[in-house]
Amino acid sequence: MAPPVPMNGPRYNEFIQSPKVRVIDENGENLGVMYTREAMEQAQEAGLDLVEVSPNADPPVAKFLDVGKFKYEAQKKANAARKTQKTQEIKEIKMRPNIDDHDYDVKMKAIHKFIGEGDKVKVTLRFRGRELSHGQLGMNLLRRVQEDCAEDAKVESYPRMEGRQMLMVLAPK
Repeated sequence: MAPPVPMNGPRYNEFIQSPKVRVIDENGENLGVMYTREAMEQAQEAGLDLVEVSPNADPPVAKFLDVGKFKYEAQKKANAARKTQKTQEIKEIKMRPNIDDHDYDVKMKAIHKFIGEGDKVKVTLRFRGRELSHGQLGMNLLRRVQEDCAEDAKVESYPRMEGRQMLMVLAPK
């Protein structure tokens, strides 16, 4: 029966299950395909571990490395990648169908700022009372928003009614 697989990270030394592996030494030299036992002995002579770096290859590729250092480097790389990635948020802009020109300009400035930062913008148009019977006013307003944002945003979901609100989602191009 094979020994248990290490909980996380790559397989190394006696955890490598394949009988033969392609071996690369500590200097990056390709030593060719050899039996796993033989490769492990050579790695121990060099004071290192035999670490499986490409388990899906045929035969798997193993390298002479210090397994602790290898895991540490991989963890550092993952943390750096997580630090640099940008999560895309959905910002919401609320309007009313009979919005005044200056108020509209202020809302558009905010929409342009959010899209410039790489966020999606959900434009919500809330209808109150009798405004609900004038849905075309809301549709015209959202079409105007769409035209004003055409150069730096694309419409991800077109205007639709949801109860007393009309929604539209814009995403950066």
